[in-house]
This record gives sequence, structure tokens and C-alpha cells, in this order.
Amino acid sequence: MRKLKLQVQISVDGFISGQNGEMDWLVFNWSDDIKEYVDEITRPVDTILLGRNLATGFIPYWAAVAADQNNPEQEAGIKYSETKKIVFSRTLTKSEWDNTEVENGDFVEKIKYLKQQPGKDLIVYGGAGFVSSLIKEQLIDELHLFVNPAILGKGMPVFQEVETMQKLQVAFSRQFDCGIMLLVYKPE
Repeated sequence: MRKLKLQVQISVDGFISGQNGEMDWLVFNWSDDIKEYVDEITRPVDTILLGRNLATGFIPYWAAVAADQNNPEQEAGIKYSETKKIVFSRTLTKSEWDNTEVENGDFVEKIKYLKQQPGKDLIVYGGAGFVSSLIKEQLIDELHLFVNPAILGKGMPVFQEVETMQKLQVAFSRQFDCGIMLLVYKPE
């Protein structure tokens, strides 16, 4: 069975962005060790799941990186651009991006179906509401939480939809040279 991994950057207090979508608190100057880790967990992935809001920035950004021969992240841009993507949306009806399909149906059933299909792992990056719904429905097999050294006080919480306690096992943790702390959890 395919695993669904979550890779998300959060603040110490569990926010995925500021109240108005601010991202200025994120560590952008990543060290080589965190880049290697992201490559390691992305390599066994053949499908990226995205909510509509994140997709509108994520997909064009990485397509531009892939096309820029002078960008040191071009290889990552190519990987993200060439990997199949599924955008879950209630409003989009067709994809405007390459290698991307839009899913308007029941996301729980679709993801359960995808996990049963042959292939490599699935990964989800966001946005906050979509990820929170996936956590609520207990669809995530591995949570890779990149905790940035910032407390926001208010913002968009990544666990906002969760209504009941979920016990997790710590798979491992790691501090990266750039100051980000990685916490990896799996459902019990």
C-alpha cells in the first residue's frame, strides 16, 4: 500500500502561515542537510496532492524554477514539475497546469483509492485547510513537520479541523543547520 506523507513548515505554535497568509517568518536560506532530507523523502514519491490555494502558487513557482538553468534548485523544480499532481478543489473544474488533474469529488474516498493503487508514495504540502482535513480523517501515514524557530501567536493552524485526539508515535527528530527542527510522527 502506498503511504501518504505530509511535508509542512510550521511555526513553534503550530501555524502554517500568518493570519493574512504571511510567510516572512519562514527560514528561506535552507542548509544542505535539509535539502538532502527533502530530496530523500521526495525521491520515492510519484504523486503530489495539493489544495487549490496552494496549487496556484506552488505549481507555477516550481515550473519557473525548472525552466531556469541558472537556478540552483532547478533539479528540484524539474522533479516537482514532472511529478503527477492532483489538486483537490470545490471550484476548479479543469487543470490549467501540466501533469496535473483536478479532483472535485470526495477527497477521502479518492485518497483511500489512490493509496490502494500500485505506485510509489504520495505527498501533500498544503494548504492549511486541506492538510487539516486530511489529518482529521486520519489519512496521513507520516507527518514530516518542519518547525521553524518562530512563534506567531495567531495565524492559519494546521490542526484546525481535528476534533478528536489522535495518538502518534515519534519516528525521529532532527535539527538542521539552518535552525529548522524536524519532527516526524506516524499514527499509532
